[in-house]
Amino acid sequence: QVQLVESGGGLVQTGGSLRLSCAASGRTFSAYNMGWFRQAPGKEREFVATITRSGSSTYYRDSVKGRFTISRDIAKNTVYLHMNSLHPEDTAVYYCAAGSGTAISTASRFESWGQGTQVTVSS
Repeated sequence: QVQLVESGGGLVQTGGSLRLSCAASGRTFSAYNMGWFRQAPGKEREFVATITRSGSSTYYRDSVKGRFTISRDIAKNTVYLHMNSLHPEDTAVYYCAAGSGTAISTASRFESWGQGTQVTVSS
């Protein structure tokens, strides 16, 4: 498995921006689809975005399309989530995950998870 460490969370006002980072180590980073999920208090973990192994395809949940961008830097073994125009509804713990080529939006298909980073958007 690959080990994942997220960073970049914090407190931001409505309309603000944050960039989350997820550093990977252990196994070959380029062999994994990389995803971001989030979990708000009292809610289930939900898919946010995924980028494929090659970086050629990206997927987003509808509510973040046009505001969030997922990217990966193979040389740095890092995946990013650029978040713009943040809403209070985006407040959650954000998790980075690594999965096989079939892992897109279903959490159970991702085999490795980070510890999470808190994002809080104030109104």
